[in-house]
Amino acid sequence: MIEAYIPILVLLALALVLAVVLNLLSRFVGPYRPNAPKLRPYESGMDPVGEAKDRYSVSFYIVAMEFIVFDLEVIFIYPWAVRYQELGIETFWAMMIFIVVLFLGLVYTLKKGTLDWNADENKLATPSNT
Repeated sequence: MIEAYIPILVLLALALVLAVVLNLLSRFVGPYRPNAPKLRPYESGMDPVGEAKDRYSVSFYIVAMEFIVFDLEVIFIYPWAVRYQELGIETFWAMMIFIVVLFLGLVYTLKKGTLDWNADENKLATPSNT
């Protein structure tokens, strides 16, 4: 049984050795001249603002989780769509329930305003009725 895994282990070992050799080779062969501008963090061509240890907005994490949820939705729907005619009506309704639940979750997050990135600015711009 273990003999079946030997090619995979050889491939993993070869990949690890190749990665280490290429990294060491680039360090020793290529030029290495660090200076202050090169060592600064790169943020999409813009000058860095604030410290790297600043906290992100909670909205950032919620949008990231929504992206993961809808990415997983595609992972489930694609194989179902490929074999749609072979699976029958039961799987059709199961998939419809799945899509409706995800759609209701999206509507909920839209109502809560998680995708409104200017929510804090809007709260500051509108006068409060206190």
